Amino acid sequence: MVETIEDRRPGTSGPKTRAAARAQPLTAVGSAEVDRIAVPIQEMNRVLGGGLVPGSLVLVGGDPGIGKSTLVLQAAAALAGTVGPVLYVSAEESAQQIKLRADRLGVGHDDLWVLSETNLTEVLEAAEGQRPGLLIVDSIQTVFVDEITSAAGSVSQVRECTARLMQWAKPRNVPVLIIGHVTKEGTIAGPRVLEHMVDAVLYLEGDRYHQYRILRGVKNRFGSTDEVGVFEMADVGLREVRNPSEAFLEERSGNAAGATVAVTMEGTRPILVEIQALTTSTAFGLPRRSANGLDSNRLQLLVAVLQKRVGLGLGGQDIYANVVGGLRIAEPAADLAVAIAVASSFKDRPVDSGTVAVGEIGLSGELRSVNQLERRLNEAGRLGFSRVVAPVPVGRRGERGVEGIEVVRVGTVGEAIEAALG
Repeated sequence: MVETIEDRRPGTSGPKTRAAARAQPLTAVGSAEVDRIAVPIQEMNRVLGGGLVPGSLVLVGGDPGIGKSTLVLQAAAALAGTVGPVLYVSAEESAQQIKLRADRLGVGHDDLWVLSETNLTEVLEAAEGQRPGLLIVDSIQTVFVDEITSAAGSVSQVRECTARLMQWAKPRNVPVLIIGHVTKEGTIAGPRVLEHMVDAVLYLEGDRYHQYRILRGVKNRFGSTDEVGVFEMADVGLREVRNPSEAFLEERSGNAAGATVAVTMEGTRPILVEIQALTTSTAFGLPRRSANGLDSNRLQLLVAVLQKRVGLGLGGQDIYANVVGGLRIAEPAADLAVAIAVASSFKDRPVDSGTVAVGEIGLSGELRSVNQLERRLNEAGRLGFSRVVAPVPVGRRGERGVEGIEVVRVGTVGEAIEAALG
Protein backbone atom coordinates (compact mmCIF):
# COMPACT_ATOMS: atom_id res chain seq x y z
CA MET A 1 0.00 0.00 0.00
CA VAL A 2 1.36 3.41 -1.03
CA GLU A 3 -0.06 6.59 0.45
CA THR A 4 -0.93 9.21 -2.17
CA ILE A 5 -1.54 12.75 -0.93
CA GLU A 6 -3.41 15.06 -3.27
CA ASP A 7 -4.09 18.70 -2.44
CA ARG A 8 -7.33 19.74 -4.07
CA ARG A 9 -7.66 23.43 -4.74
CA PRO A 10 -11.17 24.93 -4.32
CA GLY A 11 -12.78 25.52 -7.67
CA THR A 12 -14.14 28.88 -8.68
CA SER A 13 -17.89 29.22 -9.03
CA GLY A 14 -17.69 32.01 -11.62
CA PRO A 15 -18.69 31.64 -15.26
CA LYS A 16 -16.44 29.84 -17.70
CA THR A 17 -14.21 32.15 -19.71
CA ARG A 18 -12.63 29.57 -22.01
CA ALA A 19 -14.46 28.60 -25.15
CA ALA A 20 -15.52 24.99 -25.45
CA ALA A 21 -13.33 22.80 -27.65
CA ARG A 22 -14.88 21.65 -30.91
CA ALA A 23 -14.20 18.39 -32.70
CA GLN A 24 -13.11 18.42 -36.31
CA PRO A 25 -12.54 15.78 -39.00
CA LEU A 26 -9.08 14.25 -39.06
CA THR A 27 -8.70 15.10 -42.74
CA ALA A 28 -9.23 18.79 -41.93
CA VAL A 29 -6.34 18.88 -39.46
CA GLY A 30 -3.27 20.45 -41.01
CA SER A 31 0.02 18.55 -40.87
CA ALA A 32 3.22 20.38 -40.04
CA GLU A 33 6.74 19.06 -40.42
CA VAL A 34 8.69 19.14 -37.16
CA ASP A 35 12.39 19.90 -37.37
CA ARG A 36 14.18 17.59 -34.99
CA ILE A 37 17.17 18.73 -32.99
CA ALA A 38 20.01 16.49 -34.12
CA VAL A 39 22.19 15.26 -31.26
CA PRO A 40 25.90 15.23 -32.22
CA ILE A 41 26.17 11.80 -30.53
CA GLN A 42 25.12 9.58 -33.44
CA GLU A 43 24.34 6.48 -31.38
CA MET A 44 21.95 8.49 -29.18
CA ASN A 45 20.51 10.17 -32.27
CA ARG A 46 19.73 6.75 -33.75
CA VAL A 47 17.76 5.60 -30.69
CA LEU A 48 15.80 8.86 -30.56
CA GLY A 49 14.68 8.33 -34.15
CA GLY A 50 16.73 11.15 -35.69
CA GLY A 51 16.97 13.67 -32.89
CA LEU A 52 15.04 15.45 -30.15
CA VAL A 53 11.56 16.70 -30.99
CA PRO A 54 10.93 20.24 -29.66
CA GLY A 55 8.68 20.17 -26.60
CA SER A 56 9.20 16.46 -25.94
CA LEU A 57 9.97 14.82 -22.58
CA VAL A 58 12.63 12.09 -22.73
CA LEU A 59 13.16 9.84 -19.70
CA VAL A 60 16.59 8.19 -19.36
CA GLY A 61 16.84 5.29 -16.89
CA GLY A 62 19.42 2.74 -15.87
CA ASP A 63 21.18 1.04 -12.98
CA PRO A 64 23.23 3.13 -10.53
CA GLY A 65 26.69 3.90 -11.90
CA ILE A 66 25.86 2.71 -15.43
CA GLY A 67 26.60 6.14 -16.98
CA LYS A 68 23.27 8.00 -17.24
CA SER A 69 24.56 11.35 -15.96
CA THR A 70 27.74 10.97 -18.02
CA LEU A 71 25.81 10.41 -21.26
CA VAL A 72 23.40 13.27 -20.61
CA LEU A 73 26.21 15.68 -19.68
CA GLN A 74 28.07 14.80 -22.87
CA ALA A 75 24.88 15.40 -24.88
CA ALA A 76 24.30 18.72 -23.08
CA ALA A 77 27.81 19.95 -23.86
CA ALA A 78 27.49 18.85 -27.49
CA LEU A 79 24.15 20.63 -27.93
CA ALA A 80 25.14 23.82 -26.09
CA GLY A 81 25.36 26.67 -28.57
CA THR A 82 23.57 24.69 -31.28
CA VAL A 83 20.15 25.04 -29.67
CA GLY A 84 21.08 28.03 -27.53
CA PRO A 85 21.70 27.87 -23.78
CA VAL A 86 21.39 24.44 -22.14
CA LEU A 87 20.29 24.38 -18.50
CA TYR A 88 21.53 21.37 -16.52
CA VAL A 89 19.64 21.08 -13.23
CA SER A 90 21.22 18.73 -10.72
CA ALA A 91 19.29 17.91 -7.58
CA GLU A 92 21.89 15.35 -6.45
CA GLU A 93 25.24 17.09 -7.03
CA SER A 94 26.63 20.55 -6.48
CA ALA A 95 27.79 22.77 -9.32
CA GLN A 96 31.42 22.10 -8.33
CA GLN A 97 30.91 18.33 -8.59
CA ILE A 98 29.41 18.69 -12.06
CA LYS A 99 32.38 20.88 -13.04
CA LEU A 100 34.79 18.16 -11.86
CA ARG A 101 32.96 15.54 -13.94
CA ALA A 102 32.93 17.83 -16.98
CA ASP A 103 36.69 18.40 -16.65
CA ARG A 104 37.26 14.66 -16.44
CA LEU A 105 35.16 14.12 -19.57
CA GLY A 106 36.83 17.00 -21.36
CA VAL A 107 33.54 18.73 -22.19
CA GLY A 108 32.32 22.23 -21.56
CA HIS A 109 30.76 25.23 -23.27
CA ASP A 110 29.94 28.83 -22.39
CA ASP A 111 26.26 28.14 -23.18
CA LEU A 112 26.08 25.20 -20.74
CA TRP A 113 24.53 26.52 -17.53
CA VAL A 114 24.44 24.55 -14.27
CA LEU A 115 21.88 24.88 -11.47
CA SER A 116 21.95 22.90 -8.23
CA GLU A 117 18.36 23.04 -6.94
CA THR A 118 15.75 20.59 -5.62
CA ASN A 119 12.66 22.83 -5.58
CA LEU A 120 10.96 22.47 -8.95
CA THR A 121 9.23 25.83 -8.64
CA GLU A 122 12.63 27.53 -8.35
CA VAL A 123 13.90 25.45 -11.27
CA LEU A 124 11.08 26.52 -13.57
CA GLU A 125 11.50 30.16 -12.56
CA ALA A 126 15.19 29.96 -13.38
CA ALA A 127 14.39 28.28 -16.69
CA GLU A 128 11.85 30.97 -17.50
CA GLY A 129 14.48 33.65 -16.98
CA GLN A 130 17.21 31.71 -18.80
CA ARG A 131 15.00 30.60 -21.72
CA PRO A 132 17.16 27.54 -22.57
CA GLY A 133 16.98 25.50 -25.75
CA LEU A 134 17.25 22.29 -23.70
CA LEU A 135 16.40 21.56 -20.07
CA ILE A 136 17.92 18.62 -18.16
CA VAL A 137 16.68 17.43 -14.75
CA ASP A 138 18.91 15.01 -12.82
CA SER A 139 16.97 13.32 -11.32
CA ILE A 140 13.17 13.36 -11.21
CA GLN A 141 13.11 11.42 -7.91
CA THR A 142 15.03 14.16 -6.06
CA VAL A 143 13.03 17.27 -7.02
CA PHE A 144 9.83 18.29 -5.25
CA VAL A 145 7.05 20.88 -5.19
CA ASP A 146 5.96 22.70 -2.03
CA GLU A 147 2.23 22.13 -2.54
CA ILE A 148 2.60 18.41 -1.81
CA THR A 149 3.70 17.52 1.71
CA SER A 150 5.11 14.06 0.96
CA ALA A 151 8.83 13.48 0.57
CA ALA A 152 10.72 13.81 -2.70
CA GLY A 153 10.62 10.61 -4.72
CA SER A 154 7.15 9.60 -3.55
CA VAL A 155 4.43 8.66 -6.00
CA SER A 156 2.59 11.97 -5.79
CA GLN A 157 5.76 14.08 -5.98
CA VAL A 158 7.15 12.29 -9.04
CA ARG A 159 3.84 12.47 -10.86
CA GLU A 160 3.27 16.16 -10.08
CA CYS A 161 6.83 17.19 -10.96
CA THR A 162 6.64 15.40 -14.31
CA ALA A 163 3.26 16.98 -15.05
CA ARG A 164 4.62 20.47 -14.35
CA LEU A 165 7.66 19.89 -16.53
CA MET A 166 5.36 18.77 -19.33
CA GLN A 167 3.11 21.82 -18.91
CA TRP A 168 6.17 24.07 -19.04
CA ALA A 169 7.87 22.39 -22.02
CA LYS A 170 4.99 21.88 -24.46
CA PRO A 171 3.96 25.53 -25.04
CA ARG A 172 7.59 26.69 -25.29
CA ASN A 173 8.74 23.86 -27.60
CA VAL A 174 11.72 23.15 -25.35
CA PRO A 175 12.83 19.50 -25.10
CA VAL A 176 13.38 18.18 -21.58
CA LEU A 177 15.71 15.30 -20.64
CA ILE A 178 14.78 13.62 -17.35
CA ILE A 179 17.02 11.12 -15.57
CA GLY A 180 15.15 8.52 -13.52
CA HIS A 181 16.30 5.98 -10.96
CA VAL A 182 15.41 2.31 -11.38
CA THR A 183 14.25 -0.28 -8.88
CA LYS A 184 16.00 -3.58 -8.17
CA GLU A 185 13.73 -5.17 -10.80
CA GLY A 186 15.20 -2.81 -13.39
CA THR A 187 12.14 -0.62 -13.99
CA ILE A 188 11.80 3.13 -13.49
CA ALA A 189 11.19 3.91 -9.81
CA GLY A 190 7.96 5.67 -8.91
CA PRO A 191 4.54 5.33 -10.48
CA ARG A 192 4.13 3.48 -13.75
CA VAL A 193 2.17 6.48 -15.02
CA LEU A 194 5.51 8.32 -15.27
CA GLU A 195 6.41 6.30 -18.36
CA HIS A 196 2.98 7.04 -19.86
CA MET A 197 3.37 10.80 -19.34
CA VAL A 198 6.71 11.21 -21.13
CA ASP A 199 7.19 10.98 -24.89
CA ALA A 200 10.21 8.66 -24.94
CA VAL A 201 11.81 6.23 -22.49
CA LEU A 202 15.43 5.21 -22.95
CA TYR A 203 17.24 2.57 -20.90
CA LEU A 204 21.01 2.43 -20.55
CA GLU A 205 21.85 -1.23 -20.08
CA GLY A 206 25.01 -3.24 -19.49
CA ASP A 207 27.16 -4.75 -16.80
CA ARG A 208 29.03 -2.08 -14.87
CA TYR A 209 32.05 -4.40 -14.84
CA HIS A 210 32.09 -4.56 -18.67
CA GLN A 211 33.06 -1.64 -20.87
CA TYR A 212 30.08 -1.79 -23.24
CA ARG A 213 26.76 0.01 -22.67
CA ILE A 214 23.57 -0.43 -24.69
CA LEU A 215 21.13 2.48 -25.06
CA ARG A 216 17.72 0.99 -25.88
CA GLY A 217 14.43 2.74 -26.54
CA VAL A 218 11.40 1.09 -24.94
CA LYS A 219 8.95 3.88 -25.84
CA ASN A 220 9.09 6.57 -28.49
CA ARG A 221 6.08 8.50 -29.71
CA PHE A 222 8.06 9.99 -32.56
CA GLY A 223 10.04 7.01 -33.83
CA SER A 224 10.81 3.32 -33.67
CA THR A 225 11.74 1.46 -30.50
CA ASP A 226 13.80 -1.18 -32.33
CA GLU A 227 17.05 0.75 -32.59
CA VAL A 228 19.88 0.49 -30.08
CA GLY A 229 23.00 2.54 -29.53
CA VAL A 230 26.28 0.95 -28.45
CA PHE A 231 28.79 2.80 -26.29
CA GLU A 232 32.09 1.95 -24.67
CA MET A 233 32.89 3.26 -21.20
CA ALA A 234 36.33 4.88 -21.26
CA ASP A 235 38.31 7.28 -19.08
CA VAL A 236 36.85 10.24 -20.98
CA GLY A 237 33.25 9.07 -20.71
CA LEU A 238 31.04 7.11 -23.07
CA ARG A 239 32.58 6.60 -26.49
CA GLU A 240 30.49 5.63 -29.50
CA VAL A 241 30.98 2.19 -31.02
CA ARG A 242 30.27 2.58 -34.73
CA ASN A 243 30.92 -1.11 -35.51
CA PRO A 244 29.48 -3.23 -32.67
CA SER A 245 30.07 -6.56 -34.42
CA GLU A 246 33.83 -6.13 -34.51
CA ALA A 247 33.82 -5.00 -30.88
CA PHE A 248 31.82 -7.99 -29.64
CA LEU A 249 33.96 -10.48 -31.62
CA GLU A 250 37.28 -8.86 -30.76
CA GLU A 251 38.46 -11.50 -28.26
CA ARG A 252 36.85 -14.51 -29.92
CA SER A 253 38.71 -17.81 -29.95
CA GLY A 254 38.09 -19.64 -33.21
CA ASN A 255 38.65 -23.26 -32.14
CA ALA A 256 36.85 -23.52 -28.79
CA ALA A 257 34.06 -26.02 -28.32
CA GLY A 258 30.74 -24.55 -27.22
CA ALA A 259 31.11 -21.21 -29.03
CA THR A 260 28.95 -20.06 -31.96
CA VAL A 261 28.45 -16.72 -33.70
CA ALA A 262 24.87 -15.50 -34.07
CA VAL A 263 23.61 -12.74 -36.37
CA THR A 264 20.95 -10.67 -34.60
CA MET A 265 19.02 -7.62 -35.78
CA GLU A 266 18.69 -4.60 -33.51
CA GLY A 267 16.28 -2.41 -35.48
CA THR A 268 17.91 -1.86 -38.88
CA ARG A 269 21.39 -2.80 -37.69
CA PRO A 270 22.74 -6.38 -37.89
CA ILE A 271 25.05 -7.28 -35.01
CA LEU A 272 27.23 -10.38 -34.78
CA VAL A 273 27.77 -11.69 -31.25
CA GLU A 274 29.46 -14.76 -29.84
CA ILE A 275 27.30 -17.15 -27.84
CA GLN A 276 29.07 -19.54 -25.49
CA ALA A 277 27.65 -22.63 -23.83
CA LEU A 278 29.06 -25.05 -21.28
CA THR A 279 27.66 -28.45 -20.36
CA THR A 280 28.96 -30.46 -17.42
CA SER A 281 27.71 -33.42 -15.41
CA THR A 282 25.53 -32.28 -12.53
CA ALA A 283 26.51 -33.12 -8.99
CA PHE A 284 22.91 -32.92 -7.76
CA GLY A 285 19.64 -34.51 -8.73
CA LEU A 286 18.26 -31.39 -10.43
CA PRO A 287 20.49 -30.02 -13.23
CA ARG A 288 20.95 -26.26 -13.49
CA ARG A 289 20.05 -24.07 -16.47
CA SER A 290 21.69 -20.66 -16.26
CA ALA A 291 21.64 -17.94 -18.94
CA ASN A 292 23.42 -14.57 -19.07
CA GLY A 293 22.18 -12.22 -21.78
CA LEU A 294 19.48 -14.70 -22.86
CA ASP A 295 16.02 -15.56 -21.62
CA SER A 296 16.33 -18.43 -19.15
CA ASN A 297 12.94 -19.84 -20.14
CA ARG A 298 13.99 -19.82 -23.78
CA LEU A 299 17.16 -21.73 -22.91
CA GLN A 300 15.15 -24.41 -21.09
CA LEU A 301 12.86 -24.72 -24.11
CA LEU A 302 15.81 -25.19 -26.48
CA VAL A 303 17.39 -27.80 -24.17
CA ALA A 304 14.10 -29.71 -24.13
CA VAL A 305 13.98 -29.66 -27.95
CA LEU A 306 17.57 -30.94 -28.13
CA GLN A 307 16.69 -33.78 -25.77
CA LYS A 308 13.42 -34.81 -27.43
CA ARG A 309 14.04 -34.11 -31.14
CA VAL A 310 17.81 -34.55 -31.49
CA GLY A 311 18.38 -37.19 -28.83
CA LEU A 312 21.11 -35.46 -26.85
CA GLY A 313 21.39 -36.78 -23.31
CA LEU A 314 21.21 -33.45 -21.50
CA GLY A 315 19.03 -34.69 -18.63
CA GLY A 316 22.01 -35.02 -16.26
CA GLN A 317 23.94 -31.98 -17.49
CA ASP A 318 24.30 -28.52 -15.97
CA ILE A 319 24.02 -26.05 -18.85
CA TYR A 320 25.34 -22.49 -18.83
CA ALA A 321 24.88 -20.04 -21.72
CA ASN A 322 26.42 -16.60 -22.10
CA VAL A 323 26.36 -13.74 -24.62
CA VAL A 324 29.85 -12.25 -24.81
CA GLY A 325 30.08 -8.49 -24.38
CA GLY A 326 27.10 -7.86 -22.11
CA LEU A 327 24.49 -7.59 -24.88
CA ARG A 328 20.99 -8.92 -24.12
CA ILE A 329 19.36 -10.86 -26.96
CA ALA A 330 15.61 -11.31 -27.12
CA GLU A 331 15.31 -12.13 -30.82
CA PRO A 332 14.23 -15.74 -31.61
CA ALA A 333 16.62 -15.77 -34.58
CA ALA A 334 19.43 -16.55 -32.11
CA ASP A 335 17.82 -19.90 -31.17
CA LEU A 336 19.88 -21.90 -33.65
CA ALA A 337 23.19 -20.43 -32.47
CA VAL A 338 22.34 -21.27 -28.86
CA ALA A 339 21.36 -24.84 -29.75
CA ILE A 340 24.53 -25.39 -31.79
CA ALA A 341 26.68 -24.00 -28.96
CA VAL A 342 25.06 -26.39 -26.45
CA ALA A 343 25.52 -29.37 -28.80
CA SER A 344 29.12 -28.35 -29.52
CA SER A 345 29.97 -28.26 -25.82
CA PHE A 346 28.16 -31.54 -25.12
CA LYS A 347 29.95 -33.36 -27.98
CA ASP A 348 33.20 -31.44 -27.40
CA ARG A 349 33.45 -30.65 -31.09
CA PRO A 350 34.18 -27.03 -32.07
CA VAL A 351 32.25 -25.17 -34.74
CA ASP A 352 34.18 -24.00 -37.78
CA SER A 353 35.52 -20.49 -37.13
CA GLY A 354 34.11 -19.19 -40.43
CA THR A 355 30.53 -20.35 -39.76
CA VAL A 356 27.64 -18.33 -38.32
CA ALA A 357 24.12 -19.53 -37.53
CA VAL A 358 20.73 -17.86 -37.76
CA GLY A 359 17.24 -19.33 -37.35
CA GLU A 360 14.29 -19.76 -35.02
CA ILE A 361 13.55 -23.22 -33.55
CA GLY A 362 10.04 -24.59 -33.09
CA LEU A 363 8.89 -27.12 -30.52
CA SER A 364 8.87 -29.93 -33.08
CA GLY A 365 12.50 -29.26 -33.96
CA GLU A 366 11.82 -27.44 -37.22
CA LEU A 367 13.64 -24.28 -38.26
CA ARG A 368 11.68 -21.18 -39.18
CA SER A 369 12.74 -18.39 -41.50
CA VAL A 370 13.94 -15.04 -40.18
CA ASN A 371 13.53 -11.57 -41.62
CA GLN A 372 16.17 -9.44 -43.33
CA LEU A 373 18.39 -12.43 -44.05
CA GLU A 374 20.21 -10.67 -46.88
CA ARG A 375 21.29 -7.84 -44.60
CA ARG A 376 22.54 -10.38 -42.04
CA LEU A 377 24.54 -12.17 -44.74
CA ASN A 378 26.14 -8.92 -45.89
CA GLU A 379 27.28 -8.12 -42.34
CA ALA A 380 28.68 -11.64 -41.88
CA GLY A 381 30.54 -11.46 -45.18
CA ARG A 382 31.97 -8.05 -44.35
CA LEU A 383 33.52 -9.47 -41.18
CA GLY A 384 35.14 -12.38 -43.02
CA PHE A 385 32.69 -15.25 -42.42
CA SER A 386 32.26 -17.61 -45.35
CA ARG A 387 29.47 -19.99 -44.27
CA VAL A 388 25.98 -19.45 -42.85
CA VAL A 389 23.68 -22.17 -41.51
CA ALA A 390 20.13 -20.93 -42.12
CA PRO A 391 16.62 -22.42 -42.40
CA VAL A 392 15.00 -23.34 -45.70
CA PRO A 393 12.93 -20.36 -46.93
CA VAL A 394 9.21 -21.13 -47.05
CA GLY A 395 6.98 -19.03 -49.28
CA ARG A 396 9.57 -16.26 -49.58
CA ARG A 397 10.76 -14.72 -52.78
CA GLY A 398 13.36 -12.16 -53.58
CA GLU A 399 15.96 -13.44 -51.13
CA ARG A 400 19.31 -13.30 -52.82
CA GLY A 401 22.57 -14.79 -51.78
CA VAL A 402 25.72 -12.85 -51.05
CA GLU A 403 28.85 -13.35 -53.07
CA GLY A 404 31.56 -15.22 -51.19
CA ILE A 405 29.22 -16.75 -48.58
CA GLU A 406 27.99 -20.34 -48.69
CA VAL A 407 24.43 -20.61 -47.35
CA VAL A 408 23.68 -24.08 -45.97
CA ARG A 409 19.91 -24.56 -45.96
CA VAL A 410 18.58 -27.00 -43.35
CA GLY A 411 15.07 -27.89 -42.23
CA THR A 412 15.56 -29.23 -38.70
CA VAL A 413 17.77 -28.46 -35.75
CA GLY A 414 19.38 -31.91 -36.04
CA GLU A 415 20.47 -31.23 -39.62
CA ALA A 416 21.78 -27.81 -38.55
CA ILE A 417 23.95 -29.34 -35.82
CA GLU A 418 25.39 -31.89 -38.21
CA ALA A 419 26.12 -29.15 -40.77
CA ALA A 420 27.76 -26.89 -38.17
CA LEU A 421 29.84 -29.57 -36.47
CA GLY A 422 30.94 -31.20 -39.70
